[in-house]
Amino acid sequence: MSLAEVEARERRAQARGLFRALEVLRADMARRAGETLEGWDELIRRPEFMPSARNLADYLALRRGDLVPFQAPLASLGLSSLGRAESHVRPSLDAVLASLALIGGEGVAEYPPVEIFAAGPARLAARRDALFGARRGHPNTRIMVTLPSEAATSAELVAGLIAEGADCMRINCAHDGPDAWSAMIGHVRRAAAEAGRRVPVQMDLPGPKLRVEEVAPGKAAKKEKTDPGETGRLFEGDRFEVVDVLSAKAELPQITLSHPALIAALEVDGALWINDGKIRAKILEAHPGRVLAEITSTPSKGAKIKVEKGVNLPGVDLRVPALTEEDLGHLDFVLGHADIIGFSFVQTGADLRALFAELEARAEPVGERSGPSLMLKIETPLALRNLPALIVEAGGRMPVGVMIARGDLAVEIGFERLSEIQEEILWLCEAAEVPVVWATQVLENMVKDGQASRAEMTDAAMSQRAECVMLNKGAQLGAAVTFLRDVLVRMDRHNNKKSPRLGALGLWHDF
Repeated sequence: MSLAEVEARERRAQARGLFRALEVLRADMARRAGETLEGWDELIRRPEFMPSARNLADYLALRRGDLVPFQAPLASLGLSSLGRAESHVRPSLDAVLASLALIGGEGVAEYPPVEIFAAGPARLAARRDALFGARRGHPNTRIMVTLPSEAATSAELVAGLIAEGADCMRINCAHDGPDAWSAMIGHVRRAAAEAGRRVPVQMDLPGPKLRVEEVAPGKAAKKEKTDPGETGRLFEGDRFEVVDVLSAKAELPQITLSHPALIAALEVDGALWINDGKIRAKILEAHPGRVLAEITSTPSKGAKIKVEKGVNLPGVDLRVPALTEEDLGHLDFVLGHADIIGFSFVQTGADLRALFAELEARAEPVGERSGPSLMLKIETPLALRNLPALIVEAGGRMPVGVMIARGDLAVEIGFERLSEIQEEILWLCEAAEVPVVWATQVLENMVKDGQASRAEMTDAAMSQRAECVMLNKGAQLGAAVTFLRDVLVRMDRHNNKKSPRLGALGLWHDF
């Protein structure tokens, strides 16, 4: 027997072994996915979402195990390693099995219909356009812009943003008020009509305020000049107190927090982070109404604790209802004007059901209307763990998207984990055929000062794999929209989600 015949026999044996292993994997996937779908059955009231839920169930079942051992052997046979199966999980596995059967000489190769591989991406693209607006040509990724207060009085500012390439506008209901919001939306609608485009508006409900509410500098800081609403400058090793009520006689700086659940959740050795983690502290003592904390990390020049700065408790599942009285006060306006409801701090199915009940109480039957879509803002570890269920329950009732709120999420799960977690969210949402917004601090230096850092340029390029990218407000917002659009167009030449397009390398075309 020749060497070529020996190698061919080995290839056939390898293919047969892989075929049997993947057959077992597929059967297990089908069983688990079926059980998951059965549990989701009552949540899905929109038949058009069922194919997405089915593919998501397949993906969750497939990714329970480790696929690494299959990747190199499949690639050595010239087959898919299942690394890009998110939008068509079961057909991808079936196609690999058919090819293995053909190579190994076992059974008949029955490939799935070619069109089934395009169905999921087509649904995702249609949902992207419905949420964030359609556009001709590139970039495929849409740009969402957070409107500043000035947008209420400057129609030119809004029209300029749309002309620069903004696809969707965001209004944060934690700022301004109904009169300003009405003016902003009026400017958006008129400018969009003049541009011959649909520019949707997302209005974010503020959710529970987890912030520093009051500050007292303490006697020890009396000699240092401080403005109202801030402590003196604190460094590593300094101590402060978290209290229910400030005391004018306190030796140490004191702060109060905006939500009673925050101080109740503070425990000895727990972490308390302020202002997106710029100030980090460890809890030394916890008593009713008073908690003693010690600074463990600040910038090198120290930092002051100021009112209205955000508070995070890393490692703590804070069971706070997402929908607040303030949100309910905004909801009538939002329903009458917004294309997308941004649902802040959503963590559980109970949060979703509370919102659905409020929508239906306002004569807005969920799933039977052409009203706003829903944007799930993922900000906490609990929301992250519940994400598949949140997607299914929300998407089963109304059009839905997912926003990766990378600022709060990074603080909550740890900055070192954000990179991998945002990847996993992108994969999960692609499997669920749900559009994703890549949000928080995108091109932040450029938006504020007109010059992007190298790291921000890389981040902007990576954002192309999401369906939408969000820019926050700043003095150079228009220039940032132009720059981001150019980056996204360039990246569209090279990548589609996880798949390289492998176009010609123009730089070395004549090499």
